[in-house]
Amino acid sequence: MSVWENVRTLVRWYASTMVKIKINNKEVEVAEGTTVLKAALANKVDIPYFCYHPKLSISGNCRMCLVNIKGQNKPVISCRERVREGMEVDTKSEEVKKMQQGVLEFILVNHPLDCPICDQSGECDLQDNYFKFSKFPSRLEDQKIHKPKVKSLGPLVTLDDERCIVCTRCVRFCDEVAGTHELCVTERGGHSELTTYPGKELKNPYSLCTVDVCPVGALTSTDFRFKKRVWFLKTTPSICTGCATGCNIKMDWDDSVVYRYRPRENEAVNQCWMCDEGRLSYKFINDANRVFEPLLKKHGEFEEITWEGALKHIADICYENPKVHYIGVLSAQASCEENFTLHSFLKNVFPKAQFLTTKKEVPHPSHDEFLIDADKNPNSNFLELLEIKEADDFAKEGIYFVLEHLTNAQKEALIMAKPKMVVWLASNLGDVSLAGGTSPKLSPPLWADVILPKPTFAEQEGHFINRQKRLQKANKAFEPKGHARPVWMALAELSRKLDKPLDWNSYPNVFKEMSQELKWITQLQR
Repeated sequence: MSVWENVRTLVRWYASTMVKIKINNKEVEVAEGTTVLKAALANKVDIPYFCYHPKLSISGNCRMCLVNIKGQNKPVISCRERVREGMEVDTKSEEVKKMQQGVLEFILVNHPLDCPICDQSGECDLQDNYFKFSKFPSRLEDQKIHKPKVKSLGPLVTLDDERCIVCTRCVRFCDEVAGTHELCVTERGGHSELTTYPGKELKNPYSLCTVDVCPVGALTSTDFRFKKRVWFLKTTPSICTGCATGCNIKMDWDDSVVYRYRPRENEAVNQCWMCDEGRLSYKFINDANRVFEPLLKKHGEFEEITWEGALKHIADICYENPKVHYIGVLSAQASCEENFTLHSFLKNVFPKAQFLTTKKEVPHPSHDEFLIDADKNPNSNFLELLEIKEADDFAKEGIYFVLEHLTNAQKEALIMAKPKMVVWLASNLGDVSLAGGTSPKLSPPLWADVILPKPTFAEQEGHFINRQKRLQKANKAFEPKGHARPVWMALAELSRKLDKPLDWNSYPNVFKEMSQELKWITQLQR
């Protein structure tokens, strides 16, 4: 078969799978079998809905997406109705508007009017749809039906059942995505209540996704609850650094404080979900154990020092020990740019430098077949692709440049090696427990001699290579706290003091040099 015959066959197949329909008298072409709701949304026609979710089965119980279809004697729910050739759909008539207003009135009959104190206010689909499609005052003269408030469904999710509109998104998520079946709806009509099955708690590894799918303020994150009004938050697209999966996230922050992560849709990586463990991993950014000033060890005690003083001290020790071993410790926790600049700095300034790698190790790490990876490092693949020849462990009496954290075994080996100097480039003195808030203030570790504060990934741009070997960018949300400096900036200044200057003056400059030197970077999928 010739190329043109193949093309013609493909065109005929495509034409046979597409149908022409009219939405509000505008002709559109959509794939056969598409629902009316999807067809409308794809063509920027706004049909309101509550129970529909693109990743869950269709329940059709909210009735908010009712539309008229020519030739049918009653309205249909657009989330379930499939398109057919020649179908004519009406979403704007007075009859449709009255249906939408009627559905909203039924939903709001027992819904509390507590928007000013509701944690979902500003992100509420019910609130938005009311202002778009109704704005009618309540005609209810009787008492509203009261239901449980501030009910803990599990360790991370709190329920205010009075606000529940029984869309069952959360129930379907637990059944179809998490596969754990904790939630159900009891009773009927206005007395319907969301609850857990007897003897069960909502504590599956993805329980906070139920908060994401809830269209109202019924399910809220216990961790985020009443911490910040959402209209004060800024949102930065970023990457979760909790494990090798690299879920795409929305980082919500204000005044240099991160308040939460939410999943950002990427069908190839995490669809629209993320695990609870990764979602709560933001806490190290706000932790009390952040390093904000350069620290120098004197007589077994650490004291703050200026950047000029710290870099001069490092340069002086290097000049005094020209023939010692220089060892760089690259980290699977750090970004590609941070690892690249440390690697390039040592190769340029000390050509005989050797390298080691380190990564975060967790006893009995959580993992599954969905998103949670047992490797709790966001950038293991960069170190593998870099293909560095590692030195013989921490056994040399030399000068070490360490990026991020060492394992306990590596710390012990480093102490035993009695190095001339250890320069530690770090953002935090220790790991933060996921269970609580900020951890107690730690003393700097005695295995380091100089500690240079670097920003977290929220305070600088950087790339990570996830388990799929996909290059993903974490964007800068806010300026580095304290006097933290990016690794490239600190090492560029140090290189000048060592009379072997490196031309790094911005993040794009570093990324460009990295891409040129490591050709495979540009070939990775994104």
